[in-house]
Amino acid sequence: MSDTSSTLRIVWIYPDLLSTYGDQGNALILSRRARLRGIDTEISHVHSSDPVPVEGDVYLLGGGEDRPQILAAERLRSDGGLKRAVERGATVLAVCAGYQIIGESYGDDDDNPLPGVGILDIHSGRGETRAVGEIVADIVPELGGGRITGFENHQGRTTIGPSARPLSRTVIGIGNDNQTEGAYQGHVLGTYLHGPALPRNPGLADLVLRLCVGEIAPLQPSWGEKLHEERLAAVM
Repeated sequence: MSDTSSTLRIVWIYPDLLSTYGDQGNALILSRRARLRGIDTEISHVHSSDPVPVEGDVYLLGGGEDRPQILAAERLRSDGGLKRAVERGATVLAVCAGYQIIGESYGDDDDNPLPGVGILDIHSGRGETRAVGEIVADIVPELGGGRITGFENHQGRTTIGPSARPLSRTVIGIGNDNQTEGAYQGHVLGTYLHGPALPRNPGLADLVLRLCVGEIAPLQPSWGEKLHEERLAAVM
């Protein structure tokens, strides 16, 4: 959060284009886990017809079909607000289609390369087979957050460039390439995990909060942790 605000400002980008899998849950859980720690929050819904504000603390992007994905990427590039927010230190969590378009390039439905927003050093294209089903991965040790679980439904294959690092290593599922899942660069995180990702993974939600506000107090295990363990037990 900025020095001039005590409220965590959560910006949900383009719910009219990028919200195929209940991605509003990510905003709600992030807000809840912040408020349980005494951190005030506000959630802004920024539609594709709106300018992206640069004053947010964390920006969330969700999944979408091919055509809405292309439109979202074009508007984010022309608007420039998300890129400026990252330059001033904001945190980003992008899921699936949102993950692909914040990279340097991604593929359309014919796998033609298109320019991304350019805030994460990844390149995405289309694989020969579709990745569908439960996915389990271990967040890299330097970030913390433990084992994560989700549902993937994509044909993307993502290559991570030298300025970014894998977010996690796959245990079950495809992710980027059968070996890694997601990527991060500074305070920008991307993942293929649906579910939504943060309700299913309290540790990942807390990682996003730490990137925004620094150290946070632990919480007593509750329904989020129970859901996480149930989903892991179902596939392991």
